[in-house]
Amino acid sequence: MINAEVSKSGSETAISVIRKFSRKVRSAGLVRTVRNKRYFARGASKIVKKKRTLKSIKRRKEYNQLLKEGKVTEAPTRQGHGTRFSSQTNESQQARPSTPIAR
Repeated sequence: MINAEVSKSGSETAISVIRKFSRKVRSAGLVRTVRNKRYFARGASKIVKKKRTLKSIKRRKEYNQLLKEGKVTEAPTRQGHGTRFSSQTNESQQARPSTPIAR
């Protein structure tokens, strides 16, 4: 732990002591370290991570089984920003009718 300590010397005014203190705090980097620790979130424990992973594996297996049985249709893949200017997206946009904007 770092402490910033300043003592008043002679005929020094209170404002100059405050300035000296704030300079010392800034040079010690106290504000930065406190702000970094402000929103500290503890990591998940090994047991919680393991349970979460097992649950996702189980869900994935169930989904794949339902997909094989034909009870679920596969969701279309999402298209990111990289495909914005490709010819495929332009064709799909032209095929869709445009909806009027309500005023």
